[in-house]
Amino acid sequence: MKFFPVTTTKYSSLKDLDGEPILLHSRGGGTDSIANVIEDRLGMQFGKRSYVPGSSNRVAALLGGRADATIIDLSNKNKLMRSEAGENFNVLEMFEVEASDEALFGNLDWIKNNEKDVDIFVTALLSVWQDLHKDPTIIRRETNPDGPIGQLPPEILAELDGFYTDAVAGGLYDPNGGGRKAANADMEWYSAAGQLEGSASDLNIEDFWYLAPLDKASQ
Repeated sequence: MKFFPVTTTKYSSLKDLDGEPILLHSRGGGTDSIANVIEDRLGMQFGKRSYVPGSSNRVAALLGGRADATIIDLSNKNKLMRSEAGENFNVLEMFEVEASDEALFGNLDWIKNNEKDVDIFVTALLSVWQDLHKDPTIIRRETNPDGPIGQLPPEILAELDGFYTDAVAGGLYDPNGGGRKAANADMEWYSAAGQLEGSASDLNIEDFWYLAPLDKASQ
């Protein structure tokens, strides 16, 4: 979960946001949990929390002067800070967040009954992530022009190499598929964020995740 606190230049550190309003994605979502952990670790409390789905929409709020602080994803953070308006904003230093932003879900009975197909899918997905680490331009080079990605507007296609290069450098694509490391990080993160009852150390990830397909693909 790679998100970044971005503010106008009136703030220079997270502690400056004590008592200040902040714009987040959704109540109970990833950015809300990040805000909870910031408060807990720094002994501070944000002011009013407002919710606007979509990092690009929150960037628009910053640019339009309707917000002074938010938490946004890697892509939108980079676009904003590389734009002419970037000098008007700060990316505040924050601790590393290892929790996952996206994960694969499926009915366990279906997964086991379709083991061969699931293995093909997971192996293919893992290989793409590993290939991305070797060469982030692979997505553009191997995109089917008649497929969903190929039908994107030219201005979006022109940014694919930069997007995936930034994403790989930012740690968005674990070449090992996340696995137990990501699962344990999720447990610790959502426990610290107050969204998971009990201590993460008392929970067994095998009770929540079925890792057999990833284990097989990693062999």
